[in-house]
Amino acid sequence: MISKKQDSRRRFLQNSAAILAGFTIVPRHVLGRGFIAPSDQLTKGIIGVGGMGRGHIPYAGTRVVAICDVDKIHLSEAAKIVGGGVKTFHDHRELIALPEVDIVHIATPPHWHGIMSIDAAKAGKDIWCEKPMTRTIGEGKKVMEAVAQYKRMFRLNTWFRFTDVFYDMNSTVRPIKKLVESGLLGWPLTVTVSKTTGFDWKFYWVGKTKLESMPVPAELDYDRWLGPAPYKPYNPHRVHQTFRGYWDYDGGGLGDMGQHYIDPIQYFLGKDDTSPILVEVDAEQQHPDAVGTFRKITFTYEDGCKIILDGEARDPNAAYLEGPKGKLYAGFRSDIPNLKEKLALMPDPAPQVTDFLESVKYRSTFALNEQNGFRSCTVINMGKIALQLGRSLHFDPVNQVFIGDDEANYLINPPMRGPWQI
Repeated sequence: MISKKQDSRRRFLQNSAAILAGFTIVPRHVLGRGFIAPSDQLTKGIIGVGGMGRGHIPYAGTRVVAICDVDKIHLSEAAKIVGGGVKTFHDHRELIALPEVDIVHIATPPHWHGIMSIDAAKAGKDIWCEKPMTRTIGEGKKVMEAVAQYKRMFRLNTWFRFTDVFYDMNSTVRPIKKLVESGLLGWPLTVTVSKTTGFDWKFYWVGKTKLESMPVPAELDYDRWLGPAPYKPYNPHRVHQTFRGYWDYDGGGLGDMGQHYIDPIQYFLGKDDTSPILVEVDAEQQHPDAVGTFRKITFTYEDGCKIILDGEARDPNAAYLEGPKGKLYAGFRSDIPNLKEKLALMPDPAPQVTDFLESVKYRSTFALNEQNGFRSCTVINMGKIALQLGRSLHFDPVNQVFIGDDEANYLINPPMRGPWQI
């Protein structure tokens, strides 16, 4: 027979269990945006599911609850991959407004990144954005401001500053950072990015200069695909996989691969809070619509460090990283004796938050965020502007404007096609 004391304790435990069980099924958006338990599975909405967005549907620790695309075929195919219950949208603003979405993954062409990142920040969402961060320098500034104002977490999806083997270097970036900080190479340093040193500029991402106007496919909302970009008659080469070849949407191989290559350089050179003061270009005159190729683009920092983007890779003996005291080649080969043994004795770089889910749950700044991502993207956008104009440009890294060049400054904040604006 159960005593009154035992019965009372049993009822207390049952009631407590029922209350706790009830809390586990209450959606987080009901409890408030600040409530994220470490054990929670985060929810994600993906905008743009024709390529990278579709590839990132499965991501450990997250559950996709909504997807958006202006192409009905992309949307339908992605919905099948996600499975039952996923919400589908044509307008990104409807997805962003969903209270049950924690993270907005922006996987559209770059001319949409700025608008969508800011819309997401205003709606209280954390942001996972594909590279390049923004198509223009001005949009990047506005994204930084919005992320700070609305206290959001931001991740730029190029990861080489903190993980994975860095192309043909046969190493992650961390030992390169240690090498730079050790002073073994001396200072200032020159970094050469070319096929010789292990990097492919993907010059097949060029535009066509004579595009025939063609009917828009029934499944595509071309006007919304263009969004803030200037209106140009539809041609399939403008959209989807080949959009990178047009200035209105991206910047060819430089726009596609540039931030993958440049961001780690900014990191290991210690330039995350600044920009080059000079950009010089050697290239054929570019078409006003279609992106072409380049022979060489050189960026120079105030302290004399340089980044050389070598499009022709004519020097088979080029070093990736060179200073007055030594060189580092592809494959992490060096003319410094016993380099790896020396580096092993040196302190590691400062730790970084490299798990975006940890960043979201604990409100800790991600390793590649809106601030350092803006700086590395600015290098790319400086190169694009110099390439478009076909001349060298001087840049003020504090005020983030070109010095004495109105045409270049116009391209920092080109007007958007209405009704879209930031």
